[in-house]
Amino acid sequence: MSFLEIAKSRYSCRNYDSRQVEAEKLEMILEAGRIAPSAVNFQPWHFYVIQAEDDLAKAFEVYHREWFRTAPCVIVICGDHNQSWKRKDGKDHCDIDVAIVTDHMTLQATELELATCWICNFDLEKTRDLLDLPEHMEPIVLLPVGYPLDSVNPVRHSEKRKPLSEIVTFEL
Repeated sequence: MSFLEIAKSRYSCRNYDSRQVEAEKLEMILEAGRIAPSAVNFQPWHFYVIQAEDDLAKAFEVYHREWFRTAPCVIVICGDHNQSWKRKDGKDHCDIDVAIVTDHMTLQATELELATCWICNFDLEKTRDLLDLPEHMEPIVLLPVGYPLDSVNPVRHSEKRKPLSEIVTFEL
């Protein structure tokens, strides 16, 4: 599959098969995150992989959507604000770096015929407590990973995305 085919195939899955994600595939997804670029190469992230049934039950308490409970694996992607690069004006690039990592991971999962859903609307404090995180570590993304039971319209990008003419300006 070409890069554009992978990018167009990625979607937010909300219905997963219960079968476990193979260790080799999970490792490839994590490796795609590990090699992602970051500001000044500071790599201010940490990945928490949750697969055990009792741990998943706890993780499902931080985001109350029934479909989320179908995921056989959840990766909590955290940003370390003590390690992230800050621009001169104070702008912290931690969220940007974690966004890049998450995108790498979702695209790798797609290539492996797995599905994901980028979740940011979760209970931050419950997640902090669940992972016993220090104040400088911020849970930024919940990333369920698994084999999809749903599908998506393969031509949705021509229908639901703005055309290039609306989002690109050439020259000044």
